[in-house]
Amino acid sequence: MRFITVVVFLFSLLVYFSVYFSPENFSYIGLLPLMIPVALVVNAILVVLLLLGRRMIFILPVIALIIGWKFIGVTFQLNPATNPTDGLSVLSYNTHLFNFRWTKEENPSDNALQWVKDHPADIKCLQEFLQDYTTPSQNSIKHLTEDGQYEYAYHIVDGNKKRSYGMAVFSKFPIINEGLVFDNKRNNGAMFVDIKVDKDTIRVYNTHLESMSIRADQLGDMEGIKQNYRSTLRKLKDGIQTRASQVKILSEHIASSPYPVIMAGDFNDVPYSYTYFTIKSLLKNAFEEAGRGFGFTYNRVLFFLRIDNIFYSSGIEAIQFKTHREVDYSDHYPVSAKFRIEEKNE
Repeated sequence: MRFITVVVFLFSLLVYFSVYFSPENFSYIGLLPLMIPVALVVNAILVVLLLLGRRMIFILPVIALIIGWKFIGVTFQLNPATNPTDGLSVLSYNTHLFNFRWTKEENPSDNALQWVKDHPADIKCLQEFLQDYTTPSQNSIKHLTEDGQYEYAYHIVDGNKKRSYGMAVFSKFPIINEGLVFDNKRNNGAMFVDIKVDKDTIRVYNTHLESMSIRADQLGDMEGIKQNYRSTLRKLKDGIQTRASQVKILSEHIASSPYPVIMAGDFNDVPYSYTYFTIKSLLKNAFEEAGRGFGFTYNRVLFFLRIDNIFYSSGIEAIQFKTHREVDYSDHYPVSAKFRIEEKNE
């Protein structure tokens, strides 16, 4: 028992600190953080067993749980429920192309596009945004701006002037600047807009990081996992490495921002990861500061994943966070937050 306890303790330290090492430099180290929940559970079990056996070595799993407490905080929160009537509201949603690619629907009512249009957020950050100028029901920009409330910025990741998809930001406040941080000309990227909110200016990032590209049917049962484990591990490793390089670019861009920052999007990575903790070293997370529960955002077989986030910098305070699990049009649930701008900037 002493040997097992020491091994678990050393393994726990290894997986805990692996979130601070870039997978760009250590290719498979990015897979270690996936074992953090296992380490936490095993240490909790060891504490109980060792206490029952009156073994003084129980102090090791206790220390491991104390060191790993920060991972519990990024996974589960019990912040007070709030319903503020004021504040800057931000919505982030991977719309899954509004499902237009897979349906013949001609009426945009009762679908993801209509839900986004009806949502009252001041700023809407949309990923996998489909824009089709040739089909009236799929002219997403027209539908979302026809009431005259919103300005928009749209970056095409793939497609042409008639039909394309990418990332879009819609704002009730004036957009005074916009730009591209990166894209891979295939399926993801990051853009920013500078928005004038009354007397303040904030920079909003709309982010969609590299996907794992793992089909849900490959992980739906044990047989699928056995047949595909090699390719699954390779895709996990490749995705983790790509996100590490993307988050490095993002971090440098954020550090040079002249304004307070809000960054929303689909990060395609769990809270206990190099991606998450790199961003967390620069920004606060709205779920951690104002959310409740687990906040799972993935709407498929791996339902226990929180991969959609809204981060923010100093000068801004999160006063509410919601995961809209009642909205199941996409393979992601929308998330929204309300903020209070604390400081003025000219």
